[in-house]
Parts: sequence; structure tokens; C-alpha cells
Amino acid sequence: MNDVRSKLETIVGASKNWSEHLQSVKERALSSHQLVSCQEDLPYRRMKDSYLEAYLPLGSQPSLREKYLNVHKHVRFGRILEDLDSFGVLICYTHAKTNGSTTPFSIVTALVDEIDLVKRTIQPDCDLKFAGNVTWVGKSSMEVKMHVSQYHDNIYNPVLDATFVMVARDPGNKGAALINPLKPEGPEEENLFKQGNLNKAKRTKLKETSLLRTAPNEEERKIIHNMFLETLDMQTVSFRSRVLPENSVWMEGTKLKSLEICHPQERNIHNKIFGGFLMRKAFELAWANACVYGSSRPYPIAVDDILFQKPVEIGSLLYLSSQVCYTKSNYIQVRVHSEVVDPLSKQHSTTNIFHFTFGSEKEVMQVIPKTYGESMLYLDGKRHFEAQANRV
Repeated sequence: MNDVRSKLETIVGASKNWSEHLQSVKERALSSHQLVSCQEDLPYRRMKDSYLEAYLPLGSQPSLREKYLNVHKHVRFGRILEDLDSFGVLICYTHAKTNGSTTPFSIVTALVDEIDLVKRTIQPDCDLKFAGNVTWVGKSSMEVKMHVSQYHDNIYNPVLDATFVMVARDPGNKGAALINPLKPEGPEEENLFKQGNLNKAKRTKLKETSLLRTAPNEEERKIIHNMFLETLDMQTVSFRSRVLPENSVWMEGTKLKSLEICHPQERNIHNKIFGGFLMRKAFELAWANACVYGSSRPYPIAVDDILFQKPVEIGSLLYLSSQVCYTKSNYIQVRVHSEVVDPLSKQHSTTNIFHFTFGSEKEVMQVIPKTYGESMLYLDGKRHFEAQANRV
């Protein structure tokens, strides 16, 4: 994985030191003339052209293991999220490679579509293998499928499957850049490409049916109304008097927040805050929230629908707010809202919304919304939970 980051710095021509970043930005801007205005002017790429493998030698390098170890002597999943982000970007640069010494593109993570874990925990004393390639291409966007496996009993055993969406931008990261089209070869690759088109259509539909745009469906309205009736105090029969059902928790009491000062150390090759760092911080906050809520050590099951709405500038104040928004049996759905705050204007801007599904070692209490806004969060959490359950 160290080689992955070194290759990214070389491909982009990124500055090695923060003090030199302004010069590297000016130099990259000069490469914009290499961009084309018609995608047909670019040669086709095959899926195997972007196929890469990278290894994380946790078993053979004990010194590296310390960085990835958590207090329970398992691998920190947040670190794996960071590595997946870097690896996915390198795969896309490999697809869109040019003849020059550096690339004219700025490729950034637009969306983490889904990450499904096969194993509850990742052992810290066995090597990990990352493998993946571009499986779908639009005009300026690419879908990347990655697989992580762990070496044990003389074979590599599956750990997780991930699907990311990356976008190519101009050198200044201000507009879309056209990239090489993809030509699938054989039935298997054609199916992968078709699935990419279906995924794009699914994302469009989910955006259109978002609870921020449309009302809940009939079934969802019944769920919320029944939960409301269950919390009414039948002694007073007043809308203002609410009673918490047995073995339940009000949603308003499930929040956990944190603040990060975005230092240059956490910058990416484009001198913005590294998306993998944001995912790690959001995951660790969500994990802590699930841990407190479930009163036991949770384990990650799935990550999905992480949309990177805007880049986070170095020096920003980053507010992370997590909330348990849905529970079922021994499962906990946690939503993390990320926003940056301008300390001078006090203006808040949303940068990301993260969705994490955790399993708990024991059955958890039911979370109950009290307000209409919380009810929408509850239904959104239910949708995300059921989406990952349908994939398993």
C-alpha cells in the first residue's frame, strides 16, 4: 500500500511537502491543454488494463501491524477504508493513463456505493491482498470494484467487496474531464458493464425517491403512525404527552459528536483533505456510538451510499455528528453527518453523509423517533439497512 501512494504522487506530480503545494498546483494547471473535448478521440480501454493488486503485509511486517491494530487485537476497519480509497483512485488513473510523465486529470472519489463485509473481524497477523479494476465508464465517471482477501491456511480468503464511483476532473478540479471509454470483452465483463448501467439507474431512482424530495410510501406512513400510537399516553390522550415503550430509546438521545481540525498532514495528492481520512473518522465515531448504544463491541457489516458532496479544505473545522437511526434485533444502523464550518462567517456546509450497518453481540433496544424529522431519519435508516440485507 505504500507503493500505491507513491505511485499516485508520481502520476499526479503532487508536492512532497505542504510548503510546495502552491507551486505544484500552478504546474498542474498548465497540463489542461492535454484534455480532449470529444470522448471518441480517446482510445478504448479493457477491464484488464486497469486491473491492479496491492498487498498489505501485516503478517510479515510487525512494525506495520501497529498502525492497523485496535484495542481488541483486530485490524482497524477505518484504516482499510483509507487504503480502499487510495487503491481505487490508482486503479482509475491506470485506466486513464496518458503518455506523459504526469496525468492531466484530477481523479477524486464521488461515491462509495457499497462495501459488504464477509468476515466480522480482520486478523492482524495475516497479509491482506487488494485487487480490483474499472468495470464501468461513463463520460467522466468510473465504477471501480475492489476485493480484499486475507492469507490464511495457505489460501486467500474473502474479506470484503467494495464498489466505488470516481470522477475525473480538470487539473484544477473545477470541471469534468472526459476519460477513455471502456470496452468489455466476453460475457462476464459484459454483465459487469451492464450492472454498472443498472447501478447508475438505481442511484438516479434513489435520488428521485429520497425522503428529502418525496413523501414516504403507504407502508412507511403506516409504520410511523403505528410507532406514534405506541408512544401516546392513553391516560391523557394528548399529542404532547409521549411515553417511551419498554426496551426502547428515544432517537434524540442517541447522538455522538466530534470535531476535527483539518491539518496539512491529512491532505491528499490534490491538497484537499483525504477522503479516506474522512471515512475513517466517520466510521470510528459511528462505531463508538454503536458500542455505547448496544453496550457491547459492535462489528461492521456494511457501508453504503457515501456521497462526497464537496471537498474539505485544509484548515477547515470539521464537525461530525452521528446518530442511531434504525435498529432491528442485534443490528444497528448509524448515520454520520459531516459538515465544515467557516469560523468567521459561522456558515455551515455539508460535505458528506455516511451510512454504516453494525452487528451487536446481543439484541439491542429499539430506537424510537419523536419528531417528524426523526421519523424521516428512521425510514431512511430502514431503507439503507434493508438494501444491504438484500445484497447478502
